[in-house]
Amino acid sequence: MNRFLKWTMPAVALAATVAGAVFTEAKAQDLVVGVSWSNFQEERWKTDEAAIKAALAAAGAKYISADAQSDPTKQLNDVQSLIAGGAKALIVLAQDAKAIEPAITAALNEGIPVIGYDRLIENPGAYYLTFDNKEVGRMQAQGVFAVQPKGNYVFIKGSSTDPNADFLHEGQLEVLKAAIDGGAIKVVGEQYTDGWKPENAQKNMEQILTATDNKVDAVVASNDGTAGGVVAALTAQGLQGIPVSGQDGDHAALNRVALGTQTVSVWKDARELGKAAGEIAVQLAKGTKLADIPGTVQFKSPGGNTLNTTFLKPVPITKDNLNVVIDAGWITKDEVCQSVPAGKVAACK
Repeated sequence: MNRFLKWTMPAVALAATVAGAVFTEAKAQDLVVGVSWSNFQEERWKTDEAAIKAALAAAGAKYISADAQSDPTKQLNDVQSLIAGGAKALIVLAQDAKAIEPAITAALNEGIPVIGYDRLIENPGAYYLTFDNKEVGRMQAQGVFAVQPKGNYVFIKGSSTDPNADFLHEGQLEVLKAAIDGGAIKVVGEQYTDGWKPENAQKNMEQILTATDNKVDAVVASNDGTAGGVVAALTAQGLQGIPVSGQDGDHAALNRVALGTQTVSVWKDARELGKAAGEIAVQLAKGTKLADIPGTVQFKSPGGNTLNTTFLKPVPITKDNLNVVIDAGWITKDEVCQSVPAGKVAACK
């Protein structure tokens, strides 16, 4: 039996998974890159995908993909499906960093290079491509702290199965720890958000508001999806407008920044990340060593592994610099300024 199948579902289920994966047509002799997406729930992944596709097309490579739909078990089988579809390199956005490990090991054992895309995969044989997530956390906390340097704070963190959630929180605490220790800030709620789902963030925020009798002054939310859930919970209680952070530069979030219901969205230009992923995947598939990828640095992971890594730089977006994302063509002025009162925000004039 193929050693890869030892950890996959039974043959019938595997066949169903293969049939369910979404593949573009690719000839056996083509350079094929497979992308395993955790899900397409977040707005931004479609932007990442378009950039990956463009980079691969420019290099004459083919794109195939599979959507795990937030299911770690399905993602294991998706990787097998991508390899069966001819993938010579893999880009993996892990739903569960631990659950994906057997798939990564099996792929590497088959000589197929792997890029851990945006989320850490604890395997020194995989390349790690992401933004500086601790810096993202610092920027989130700085954005909220600048507006609300004291009071009752809530942390709405990411998924407990994603190492990025803890990287972000470590960065947030680097900024806020002194104020917490000194008593200026009191942490009245802290929750992980299962699957990074906005509805789970909203539920967590609702429970914290109930427990604190709505006495919340600021919320450090770890991405724009969770921020949207937080803002919905706050709005239901008439608390919209208190400082809330996020990240990704989701269009809805940037509109919230203009409206004043979200304070900062740390913009990670997914077009640049996707472009880098496509280009690196092609280089690795052609035999370039991990450490020889231009711009590579050595990163010591929480698990004690040394990974070859590229870190891209994030940019915090507040109401004062919304022109940055508009000028970059990330979002239109009309989208940013929808329902924003005239004269309220400089970028909307």
